Amino acid sequence: MPRVSIDGDSIHITGVRNFDYRSADDFTKRYEEREYRLSQLRSVDFFLSYWHVGPVGHTFLSFNFENQAPLSISIETRPEVGQGFDPLASLFKHFELIYVVGDERDIVRVRTNYRKEEVYLYHTTMSPEAAQRLFLVYAERINVLATDPEFYHLLSNSCTINIVRYANAAGRVGQFDIKHLLNGFIDRYLYRAGLVDRTLPFEELRRRSRINDAALAADNRPDFSRRIRESLLTMRP
Repeated sequence: MPRVSIDGDSIHITGVRNFDYRSADDFTKRYEEREYRLSQLRSVDFFLSYWHVGPVGHTFLSFNFENQAPLSISIETRPEVGQGFDPLASLFKHFELIYVVGDERDIVRVRTNYRKEEVYLYHTTMSPEAAQRLFLVYAERINVLATDPEFYHLLSNSCTINIVRYANAAGRVGQFDIKHLLNGFIDRYLYRAGLVDRTLPFEELRRRSRINDAALAADNRPDFSRRIRESLLTMRP
C-alpha cells in the first residue's frame, strides 16, 4: 500500500507502482520511492477510461509537477487473485478499496496498450493552489487506508464519487449531478461546469482527448506522458 510523508514543502511517497508489462497478465512488479515539492504542483489532469463505451467507466487523476513526470492516483477495488469486478457485489462489502499511486507508463499504459480500454485525457482548469489542496486531501486518505482498510461501494465509495468529494474538500463549489454516478458521461459534466477548457466544441475536445493511438505509439518511452498530451498542446485555434 502506498504511503505519503509531507514535511513542509517536501513530499516523500513510498509504494509508487511502475510495473514493466509484457501483457495485461504478465508483468514484472516494481514499486518505487519518489520525492516531490508541493509548491511545484501546477495542475491536475482528469482521465476517463472505458472497459466498454457506455454510461459507466473508470476515472482517475494525474498531478503535474514542474520538471517531473506526472503522478497518477487511481481509486480502485482491490480484488483477490482470480476475482473480477462485479458492480452488484460491490454494493455488499465484497471488495476492498485501494488507492494506486503510480507512473503514467503503468497506470495509463496498462489500460490503453494492454487492456485495450478507450481512454480520454482532459486538462482541468484547477489552479495550482487548488491542485495542492486536493493533493493534500488525497495524501491524507492514502495514509488512512494504509492502516484502516475500507470497502469499495459503487454508489458511495467509488472512484468518481471520491474525486468529487475530495474536490469539494479542496474548495470546489457545486451540487450533486447524476453524471457523478453515470460517470461514462462525466466529461460532459466537466465541460458544462467549466472544469476543462471550453475553447473547442465538446465533441472536438473529446475527439482530441482520446489518447489510445498516442499511447500505443509512445509505448514505454521515457517521454510517454508528453506524447499522450500532444493532441491537447495546441488546443486553442
